[in-house]
Amino acid sequence: MKFDHHLHTSRHSPDSVMDPLELLERAREIGLDGVVITEHDHQWAPAELAELAAEARGLKVFSGVEVSAREGHFLVYGLPDLSDVGPGISVGELLKVVNRRGAAIVAAHPFRWLQPFDEIVGRYGPAFHGVEFVSNNVTAETRALADALLQASPMPRTGSSDAHDVDTLGCYYSEVEGPVETIADFVAALRRGAVQPRHRKGARLTSGPV
Repeated sequence: MKFDHHLHTSRHSPDSVMDPLELLERAREIGLDGVVITEHDHQWAPAELAELAAEARGLKVFSGVEVSAREGHFLVYGLPDLSDVGPGISVGELLKVVNRRGAAIVAAHPFRWLQPFDEIVGRYGPAFHGVEFVSNNVTAETRALADALLQASPMPRTGSSDAHDVDTLGCYYSEVEGPVETIADFVAALRRGAVQPRHRKGARLTSGPV
C-alpha cells in the first residue's frame, strides 16, 4: 500500500497552506492508499480525525506527530496522546516514550540544518524504525550522508513528501507491505521494517529518484 506519512495541514500547522479536504482529494487523485498527518507538535484528536476520515472515500487517514526534539525533528506514530511528549524533549527521552508505548519513530529529514544525526545514532544505536531517506526536504547532500550512515548502521528507509501544500503531496511515499487498516497496522509495519521508499513519476523530486 502507498502511504505518504509526513505531511502538514493548515488546520494545525501554521506553516502549511494545505486544506485537509484538498489533501484528501489530491491524495486520491495521485493514487495514494493512505496518508498520515504529522502536524508540528500536535496530534489530531480522535473525533476530529474521524470526521475527516468520513470524507475520505476509501483513503486511509491516520494521525501521527512531528516532534520538535532538542536534537531535531522526529516522526512518531501510535501514541495515544502527547502528555509525555512535548517540544524540546531529548531524543533519548523520546525513544523511551516510543518504546514504552509500543509506538514507532522515524527520523525526519536527517542531517538537515547541520543536524549531527550520525552522532545521535552513535549514541543510541540504530534505534529508529525508519529513516526518511527521501522527501521534499531531503537534499542530494543529506541523502548521501544518510546513505553512508545506513550502510554502517542499517535501519529501514522511508519516503514521504513533508508536504505543506497539495502540489508537493505524494512526491515521495512509502510502499508498505501487507494490508493497513488502522494506525496500529501502520505502526506494526514500521516496527518490522516492512516499508520501502518510492517516488511518484512526474513529481518534482528534490531528493532525486529512488
